[in-house]
Amino acid sequence: MQVDEYTLEKGNFLVSQPFMLEGSFRRTVIFLAEYNEKGALGFIINRPMDYKAEELMMDFPPFGDSAYFGGPVATNTIQYVHLRGDILDDSIEIINGIYWGGDFEKLKILIQEGLITDKELKFYVGYSGWSAGQLEDEIKHGSWIIAPPDVNLIFNTGNELAWKKVLEDLGENFEVIAQMPESFYLN
Repeated sequence: MQVDEYTLEKGNFLVSQPFMLEGSFRRTVIFLAEYNEKGALGFIINRPMDYKAEELMMDFPPFGDSAYFGGPVATNTIQYVHLRGDILDDSIEIINGIYWGGDFEKLKILIQEGLITDKELKFYVGYSGWSAGQLEDEIKHGSWIIAPPDVNLIFNTGNELAWKKVLEDLGENFEVIAQMPESFYLN
């Protein structure tokens, strides 16, 4: 699906419109890990949690970064996106050197040995998902803006400022939206 100059495809960002008041997706940036005729799946990159990865998994080595709330679906699961598909077996390449999943036992060893760091790996509790046609309908109704991915936002920033940054990077039409206060609906 083509929207403005960006195509709805795996690897792109979905940016929530500022009027979206639904709590799970309010001011979110979602990295699409999968998109096909069956639907779409992605991870919210700007909702850090108050838990570190090792606090959420048994027998997991110390890992300094917070886990992120990936979305409201399957919140009893932990997913991960990383840059080390070259050394982590069974990883699925999403786009250009960004991978999803892989051999979990090997991941633990690679972290222990310092071969994968928090600048190359993000953990997500749950995910965001859409059935066939659902995401396209939401985009047609103006819920989402499609934007190109930015590896720095996924792996280095990944905080509450990502929503504003992605919109500003889209140019002057979106810079105004990025400046809207969070409580605009109370005015």
